[in-house]
Amino acid sequence: MSLRKRLGRGLIAVLGAIFILHWLAADWIIRSAAEKQMANRLADDGYSLLESLDYSDGDQVTFNSFHISSVYNRRLSGHYYLVKVDAQGYSSPSLLDFPLAVEAVGPEQSMLYHAAGPEQTPLLVLTLGAVRFGHRINISVAEDLSAVDHDITAIRVAYLGLTLLILFSAIGLLRWDIQCALRPLVTVRAELEQVAGGGRQHIGSEVPAEVQPLVEEINHLLELVARRLQQSRTAMGNLAHALKSPMALLLRTGEDSHFDGRPDLRARLDEQSQAIRHCIERELKRARIAGDQQAAPAFNPHSEIIALKKTLRAIYADKPLDIQVTAPKQLLHFDREDMMEILGNLLDNACKWAKQRIDVELTLADALVIRVADDGPGCQSEDLAYLTQRGQRLDESVQGHGLGLGIVADIVTTYHGSVSFGRSKTLGGFLATVTLPLNR
Repeated sequence: MSLRKRLGRGLIAVLGAIFILHWLAADWIIRSAAEKQMANRLADDGYSLLESLDYSDGDQVTFNSFHISSVYNRRLSGHYYLVKVDAQGYSSPSLLDFPLAVEAVGPEQSMLYHAAGPEQTPLLVLTLGAVRFGHRINISVAEDLSAVDHDITAIRVAYLGLTLLILFSAIGLLRWDIQCALRPLVTVRAELEQVAGGGRQHIGSEVPAEVQPLVEEINHLLELVARRLQQSRTAMGNLAHALKSPMALLLRTGEDSHFDGRPDLRARLDEQSQAIRHCIERELKRARIAGDQQAAPAFNPHSEIIALKKTLRAIYADKPLDIQVTAPKQLLHFDREDMMEILGNLLDNACKWAKQRIDVELTLADALVIRVADDGPGCQSEDLAYLTQRGQRLDESVQGHGLGLGIVADIVTTYHGSVSFGRSKTLGGFLATVTLPLNR
């Protein structure tokens, strides 16, 4: 799961839980506030009923409902009372004959509770306890909750809609905020792809503090790899140059007259010296192609081949070479110096053998395919297998060391690609085809 989805789901779950708890708490507060207001009214009516009690002769407590609101006299009005003096009960006319179930309380006590009223309507009941004229008195005042419940339900629905609107708005804002917060990571990913494609050599430092150490380590690693690669290539070139003179001296030593009596020893010395010389020439050629450039390893085949074409025309100025190039104008995810070695060796080989025409074609599909064809004499099919062997030359009349195609084969192997040779159907000469997979 991506970091964006994980953060989004976690925040949505937390927000949802918070809003559910908030809605439940608000619902409870609204109902409690409504019932408290009703309880205050019921208490006022209850104390009014308590004040309406009179003491008569014969130790009797009488009840006068003249000062009570007329709503208690209207049948099934939703407002009811029940006054109990000892065991004697006085109910409101609005109750008709309904036996209101009430709770008894002690003197100077009160109780607020729910009960069922006429026609099973919900009632809020307040019972007050008192002692008057030596008699125990309980006054219960009730009010129908149906209308209040209807109003509370309407408030619940409206508040639920408002809560959902706020919740979804908060989720949208949080998703936008997460996207903004993770945008630097998307930028880092794009820059890493550019690094892999050779478009840049380091990642930008405009990232959050938590990611900054990672970016710095990646940049340090990229610089270290580039520096060591360049040092390695430079060292190989320097070593080859340093060994070239001693190698020449060793070859001349093998021609000394002291070896005239030992032709077998001279042959062995010459064989090993030639093998060492081939390796030296190979590394010198790699160093010449790679040069000492410090540019980014991006490879734009069209512009690079055009530059290489001009160089080869200058080298082979004695030939009227027509080099046709077909290549995409875009950066490829291959090391520039490796690609220059492949193209340089293939084109150099083509220029040696071509009479006039050379075709260079680079195509992109599932892989990068390089085709270099010339109109030269070509190569016999039985000799194709020997072309990539180091130092193998099929025609000694042409200058060279037999290393170019061997270098190409070595580089192609490191890219897990393939190289094949044959005869060009269009030009009739030699055709070299290199296939390099795009996903390595």
